Amino acid sequence: MAIFIDTGVFVALRNADDELHARSKELMKRALKGNFGRIFTSDYVIDEALTTALVRTRRHDLALDVGNYIIESPRILKLWTTKDIFELAWKRFKTLKDRPMSFSDCVSLAHIEKNGIKHIMSFDSGFDGLVERLY
Repeated sequence: MAIFIDTGVFVALRNADDELHARSKELMKRALKGNFGRIFTSDYVIDEALTTALVRTRRHDLALDVGNYIIESPRILKLWTTKDIFELAWKRFKTLKDRPMSFSDCVSLAHIEKNGIKHIMSFDSGFDGLVERLY
């Protein structure tokens, strides 16, 4: 078993003022205990998490904290976007016309598909019906 962690979870986890902070702490605690198997995220999620934290809070220190948390964690396996993943994400993006899925979300879906990951930890309901979501 494995789980892919999405942007919002990381941002809420490191921002005590976020309305989903307590929930993200609970989910991450369970993940780090191994309840969901191996933990994955991607370079696109890291990019999006840093940007989201900075834009929402206007605090560079918080964005750095989010980045350090993800990048420095040996338990969170980072997936790097290759040309194949990018092309799979682009193909997916073109077909999801009726869903509010960003290209970054499509990159996450491509990583999930390519690595046989069955679950995503995300507060984004756009993933519903595409991958089993824990929130």
